[in-house]
Amino acid sequence: MDFGRLGFGFLRLPHIDPNDRNDVDLKTTQEMVDMFLKRGFRYFDTAYIYLNGKSEEFLRKALVERYPRDSYMIATKLPCGVLKSGKTAEEIFEEQLERCGVEFFDVYLLHGLDAEDAQYAEEQRCFEFLQGLKEQGKARYIGFSFHDTADVLDKILSRHPKVDVVQIQLNYLDWEHPIIQSGACYEVCRKHGKPIIVMEPVKGGTLAAIPPEAAELFHGEAPAHRAIRFAASQDGVALVLSGMSTTKQVDENTKFMSSFQPLTHEETRVLKDAAEIIRRTVAIPCTGCAYCVASCPKGIPIPQYFSLYNERKRDGWQVDAEGRYRELTKQFPSAESCISCKQCEAHCPQKLSIQKLIENVSELFDS
Repeated sequence: MDFGRLGFGFLRLPHIDPNDRNDVDLKTTQEMVDMFLKRGFRYFDTAYIYLNGKSEEFLRKALVERYPRDSYMIATKLPCGVLKSGKTAEEIFEEQLERCGVEFFDVYLLHGLDAEDAQYAEEQRCFEFLQGLKEQGKARYIGFSFHDTADVLDKILSRHPKVDVVQIQLNYLDWEHPIIQSGACYEVCRKHGKPIIVMEPVKGGTLAAIPPEAAELFHGEAPAHRAIRFAASQDGVALVLSGMSTTKQVDENTKFMSSFQPLTHEETRVLKDAAEIIRRTVAIPCTGCAYCVASCPKGIPIPQYFSLYNERKRDGWQVDAEGRYRELTKQFPSAESCISCKQCEAHCPQKLSIQKLIENVSELFDS
């Protein structure tokens, strides 16, 4: 199973208007794709729900319509949430083939399983559906992406030993996290002998812009690179995904991954100290995936507000977080518009108490 070590995630694409997730900068995205392929990498990751359902279409325009099919690999995902709304797995899959402009997927995953969605997938025979796609040649490898505890993961893999790969959140900040359990989930995958695809190695950018005190521990290595190297250095990791947003990120990531060197014992050791420093400075550990926004009936831009809150708490009055918050509220509902329905919390991979955190944002910026 040769995926090429580094994958290009089509979730955090460049935007012409940073406040409009549908407004993708296609020209820059194409330049990023060109550079990624030219450097010898070929794995692209998307999903039915990314970018409000537009990610797969942008992948077709930036990649599929411009390169021969044997020059790249595409992974996409079947969302249980959409199945619950009434569409069948067959309908969604056929729509994805059309969106992406392909006749098969290299990797096809059930999207973001937790205990509840895993049970629903069982009831809907989704694992059997994926196995059928593989037997028909419509999916070369099958599996699932996962957001829950290690014991839930162990149960899924025990019931479905035929899956080829598992995609988990893995980074040094979450390695011993009591809810995310990166390390424990990694060990479960190893126990079952499943190759691992890593998502959130930089935790939505959190591990790219770390406090100077933590960065000093890396002796000049870019913090994002140290984080990606940590994930890629683990035995059994077949691929590390990076949700790159700029040509600079593609340039830097492909260069250092082309000459990848596993972490030494000393480089690994200091990550615990770095993680402790980072935890003290991050008020809200949001990765910016925006799954919460899609389920918010008020359309509150939750990740943007959390980012501003983190900046304000970290840097105080040195940043004009208040001013940028006021500018955002000219386009979107304010934090105080929250109606406490908690629909967002059901979709948060980080298991954040979003309602309470939004109240904190409102107390800081709306008062």
